[in-house]
Amino acid sequence: MIEKRQFYINGAWVDPIEGKDHHVIDPSTEEACAVISLGGQADADAAVAAAKAAFSAWMATPAEERIALVEKLLEVYQRRGAEMGEAISAEMGAPIDMATASQVGAGAYHTANFLKAAKKFKFVRPLGDHAPNDRIVHEPIGVCALITPWNWPMNQVTLKVIAAAIAGCTMVLKPSEESPLNALLFAEMMDEAGFPAGVFNLVNGDGAGVGSTLSGHKDVDMVSFTGSTRAGIAISQNAAHTLKRVHLELGGKGANLLFADADEKAVKRGVRHMMENSGQSCNAPSRMMVQREIYDRVVEEAAEIANSTAVASAHEKGRHIGPVVNELQWNKIQGLIQKGIDEGARVVAGGVGRPEGLNKGFFVRPTVFADVNNDMTIAREEIFGPVLSIIPFETEEEAVEMANDTVYGLTNYVQTQDMERAKRVAGQFRSGMVEINGHSRGAGAPFGGMKQSGNGREGGVWGIEDFLEVKSVAGWSE
Repeated sequence: MIEKRQFYINGAWVDPIEGKDHHVIDPSTEEACAVISLGGQADADAAVAAAKAAFSAWMATPAEERIALVEKLLEVYQRRGAEMGEAISAEMGAPIDMATASQVGAGAYHTANFLKAAKKFKFVRPLGDHAPNDRIVHEPIGVCALITPWNWPMNQVTLKVIAAAIAGCTMVLKPSEESPLNALLFAEMMDEAGFPAGVFNLVNGDGAGVGSTLSGHKDVDMVSFTGSTRAGIAISQNAAHTLKRVHLELGGKGANLLFADADEKAVKRGVRHMMENSGQSCNAPSRMMVQREIYDRVVEEAAEIANSTAVASAHEKGRHIGPVVNELQWNKIQGLIQKGIDEGARVVAGGVGRPEGLNKGFFVRPTVFADVNNDMTIAREEIFGPVLSIIPFETEEEAVEMANDTVYGLTNYVQTQDMERAKRVAGQFRSGMVEINGHSRGAGAPFGGMKQSGNGREGGVWGIEDFLEVKSVAGWSE
């Protein structure tokens, strides 16, 4: 069993001041794979103090030098990618091939895109030709608390840490206690890359302890949080006492509109995307809305695809989905599947219980519901498991209205060969992101939502700007 009881504070690995043991559970086996320490207020205070002491010097470090350190970090990260994949697979259940390729790959991808954006970013720029002696200066916000989730850990750690470092902020990272091993490994990489002491600090803890201390801390200037909407609301309330900036990436209930002229791969694409990472993605297309003319065919095809989706241990190589992260999530998903049945939705694939042959581990049957209406619980709540709801619609207007009839607004999808309709629908979606006909967002595109899906934009130039203050200076002379 791995033992990782230390924190990374002020450029050194230190014992917790008030730590308590926490067992990290491998969701494929339900057995402990590691023991870490969860810190308390004193540990969070020490990390914040280190970040505060390092801020002035890091802020004054030329952007070129900060960028060079990130380039060194990327080299270390890529060299140690296999270790990172093994850690992620064991602690949160992503199948080893997917963990190494997609989970680890996301971190490298975002880091490389931040580097491209940073090299073009003008931290000082003219206001305009009408004001030749005015400058707009972008300065780091200060000490940032970065609170990350378990479902795509390196995706979220790099989106926050790299952007903050390039901007000139110092930081304290609190990863999820469900998947802390990847973040501890990342701290080793930050150390190996040579970041100055205090720029990056890591303290393990839970939300009620270290998370609450950081979000309410008087010396923390910004909180960047990715996780549930419930937790995002609590963090916002706690942070309001000090009027710090709060950047939130929260839940989603994505609508995927399939019109009658959708391409032949649209159904498979939608189901596969929903089941990826065992449904544990905030941008999952969990509501498949289908035009009535093709509804019966789509339901049948979706069921076939779900039934052919293999489920197996995260430690096995191959193309399959693994378990969900823990028993709490498993029980929640089972309850929502049963709720769908009780409210009259028709199960056409999967259902309650574990897949056949898997009697241990937090495995969920890939499930598809047909005959769902937008008022059912399974259409309203974020399930965060491999569960797809299929909802019929008659007209474009009805489909858009249903898509927007949710408290969330992260990613929506549209499948049609009529590009004018696709653009029209995309313009009416109340979501931060839209993908048409399976086209993924390009490198450096901003990730973020509207409404209760949050208020930040991560990735590329927008991700860097989220960690910057804007200062207006008049009377500037070269």
